Amino acid sequence: MIEWNTIINQLPGIILNIIYFGLIFGTIFVILLDNRNPVKTLAWILVLIFLPLVGLVFYFFFGRTTRRERIISKRSYGSLLKKPMAKYETQELINVPPQYNRLIHLFWRTTQAFLFDCNQVEIYTDGYSKVSSLIRELYKAEKHIHLQYYIFKNDHIGRLIKDVLIDKAKEGIEIRVLSDDVGSWEVPTSFYDEMRDAGIEVRSFLKVRFPLFTSKVNYRNHRKIVVIDGQVGFIGGMNLADRYLTGFSWGNWRDTHLMVRGMAVHGLQTSFLLDWYFVDQTLLTNSKYYPMIDSCTGGALMQIVTSNPIGDWKEIMQGLTMAITNSQKYFYIQTPYFLPTETIMGALQTAALSGVDVRLMIPERSDSTFTHWGTRSYLKDVLKAGVKVYSYQKGFLHSKMMVSDDALSTAGSTNMDFRSFEHNFEVNAFIYDEMVAQRMKEIFIRDQHDCQQVFLKQWLKRPLHQRFIESLVRLMSPLL
Repeated sequence: MIEWNTIINQLPGIILNIIYFGLIFGTIFVILLDNRNPVKTLAWILVLIFLPLVGLVFYFFFGRTTRRERIISKRSYGSLLKKPMAKYETQELINVPPQYNRLIHLFWRTTQAFLFDCNQVEIYTDGYSKVSSLIRELYKAEKHIHLQYYIFKNDHIGRLIKDVLIDKAKEGIEIRVLSDDVGSWEVPTSFYDEMRDAGIEVRSFLKVRFPLFTSKVNYRNHRKIVVIDGQVGFIGGMNLADRYLTGFSWGNWRDTHLMVRGMAVHGLQTSFLLDWYFVDQTLLTNSKYYPMIDSCTGGALMQIVTSNPIGDWKEIMQGLTMAITNSQKYFYIQTPYFLPTETIMGALQTAALSGVDVRLMIPERSDSTFTHWGTRSYLKDVLKAGVKVYSYQKGFLHSKMMVSDDALSTAGSTNMDFRSFEHNFEVNAFIYDEMVAQRMKEIFIRDQHDCQQVFLKQWLKRPLHQRFIESLVRLMSPLL
């Protein structure tokens, strides 16, 4: 005899189980159909199988690829590029380094990065010198200021820059401020309202609000760009917050930032105006944003290269892969997080095995314990290939700097990890200049004195529990 009461009592539980497992297997089915990188696909499937509830939440917030829309129409993009294209064409014949001709062409094909000559580059390795220089240049502004940061914090440094901008706005300077909504999540509305009340235009990149939260939180604008009067620009790894000057209780904050004078600033301007169009739907193409630069301020040949999760290509990752594999003598890397894609890992191993002096510098301690565990899990793979690994002891190394063969250097916002390569809006300056490369190399060698070298023999002797945690985190590294 059928126990109808028992069935009725159990029915809600049965329905919930059907819904629950239906969601899990349905999500796995969607992931398989998405044809992602097999490593990332497997990582999501493993998380959903072994941590189903956590996996569903993480996939709902961070995993869906609702991102294949265009940032800007081709027609509007063409209009935006007219001014920098005109400036590019007015240059005299540029002597392109033959060993980097293909790399330069790659960046032009994938991200329309114009090659600009006659640039002057100032390198900052600490927050005090960078902020002091930034404030000095902001006060010199006569026409416009465009300022973009992933983090614009409401602390001493954030308020100081805000006050400078308000002072300049009172002088009638045209000012636009763009911050990432997630990176600057803790900043109160009143902080931005003070700037708006002074006439400053302020926008947040990809605002994250329910119910749209899940479609936007995973793709963040990690760029740090300042453009002043279209002639002076800043690019690098430092945001606007106290910690970039004061560091932590356990050590200093070591970073790399650049100030650029010259026509390469037009590349920074284009990047900013494209992001501004994305959030404001206002296309700014006036020639005043691309002023004539009368004199050659320096000798550096440069491209401003952007990457984003929306296009068909992984521009900066592809460029770094080519730069690593084409290096002849050495390739030095500073990065706070080392969670490389298979492409980057293969390039590093191939270069080292072929006799190139490949050096990787990472921090001994990090601001993200979880990501640091993942970083450590990759070290054996590069050490076995002959990559020299250095662990920075003096504090937190947040620098995103690379230099090769006394000829090529790059610095910007891009970390050597999955998130920067595949999920973030990033920007780097690629500089083809011997003097700048030698200065970058000197900085790297100087930092080596504050490092301990990691050797494979000792690295393999790490306690079992450490290796297990690192390997477990590595399974999820494509998702970090």
